[in-house]
Amino acid sequence: MREGEPAEDDVAEPGGEIQDPILKTIAAGPNAEPPREELLKRDYKPGQEADTGSAAAGRTTLEEATRRGPLGWLQLLGPGLITGASDDDPSGIGTYAQVGSQFGYSVLWTAIFTFPFMSAVQELCARIALHTGVGLGTALRRKFPTWLVGACIAALFVANTINAGADLGAVAAGGSLLTKGALHQLWLVVPVAALVLGLQLYVTYTVIFKIFKWLTIVLFAYVITGVLVHPDVRQVLLASVIPHVELSKDFIAALVAIFGTTISPYLFFWQASSEVNEMRAAGQLSEAERRGVSISELKAARTDIVIGMLFSNLVMYFIILTSAAVLHAHGKTGIQSADQAAQALAPLAGQWAFVLFAVGIIGTGLLAIPILTGSAAYAVKEFFGLKGDLSDKPTYRPTFYAIMAISTIAAICLNLLRIDPIRALFITAVINGLVAPPLLVLIVLLGSDRQIMKERTSGPISRSLTWITTGVMAVAAVALLVTLLVP
Repeated sequence: MREGEPAEDDVAEPGGEIQDPILKTIAAGPNAEPPREELLKRDYKPGQEADTGSAAAGRTTLEEATRRGPLGWLQLLGPGLITGASDDDPSGIGTYAQVGSQFGYSVLWTAIFTFPFMSAVQELCARIALHTGVGLGTALRRKFPTWLVGACIAALFVANTINAGADLGAVAAGGSLLTKGALHQLWLVVPVAALVLGLQLYVTYTVIFKIFKWLTIVLFAYVITGVLVHPDVRQVLLASVIPHVELSKDFIAALVAIFGTTISPYLFFWQASSEVNEMRAAGQLSEAERRGVSISELKAARTDIVIGMLFSNLVMYFIILTSAAVLHAHGKTGIQSADQAAQALAPLAGQWAFVLFAVGIIGTGLLAIPILTGSAAYAVKEFFGLKGDLSDKPTYRPTFYAIMAISTIAAICLNLLRIDPIRALFITAVINGLVAPPLLVLIVLLGSDRQIMKERTSGPISRSLTWITTGVMAVAAVALLVTLLVP
């Protein structure tokens, strides 16, 4: 926080001037801040559940989790697990399937290589939020020049919207696949978008998560298939631990796409906002109440994040392995449609492979799209110092929800370009890979600022991992731009 700048409490004084910019400019609607219980959606229960879908609000410590047994460990899992699950969105599935079919086992090493880096980055984002008590957008705005942070937030908003558009198209393609083409993909885009936006407007993300989380279990079909096809174990092990790099435009683009969809910018903001929401749900409504994090709380957050990232990368590994064993090994190296991508699951499901693939795409998409548009809204509202949260009623925070609606409508329009959704998913991963490096530079510098983070500044391991992550992604992005610009 800059010297002399007041803390920004999330809840305005009841009866005071309404805080939302849209409501301030129109005559109709409430003109005064409501009491806390009136502001919240009906399905939101302070002190019990947070917006991020975790079992309980507040942070369960490792000691408590151990004492309570399996139930305690389940309660320990929260924002980190949700973030990890959302990382395997349709963009991730499409990208991993494409690179697996195109390059075979040679890119398996990226799943192991990226694990410590994405864990370190997400831990840093969580630590910043837990210590400062505010989201990443607010924390960055207070430290760096407004124009610089604004440019990064704008790039994030564009990247998230394009990603949401691709995921929206993929969910629609999955629905079309289930009907064997009876319903055209474009016919389903608007209904799917309306469903997602409706859920964001009228329920919290806790409910969205509960509705769709079981559909993502289908992703484990890739793990089962990877075992059933009996890949060459020696070849798989070597490809997993020995990096293979080709100095070609296609391979560099594949690396940037893998890094971009695995270490995605929207995850940075969602992780931080989720941690803040957890604290708000536990009753820490003001920024002052949320500042500072204990060692036990930090250890619990790190455990949650490592487990979430491990889950994400396990799924990533087997999607690449399965696509390599089933598609690449049989000469199918250019996936361009949902039908072709579904063939990777044929050894497990046979003629019903398209059902497994479609359900997985639909489940992950319906989880990821609200996170994409939601994290964009959180980033923008934090940058401008606005109020709004997924637990708040749109009646009192229309500006926050309008940002999500704009992103959703733009995502719908992108689908009118008729780009194949599987190809679009790969393109969005590349865009994320280009947007991530400059954002990472700011985040790493923020985490190392002793004036802001005090005793919770990044240690040698965290600084090393996050700077290496930033460097690797920057080199890959520059290499891609060079291959595109130089004949």
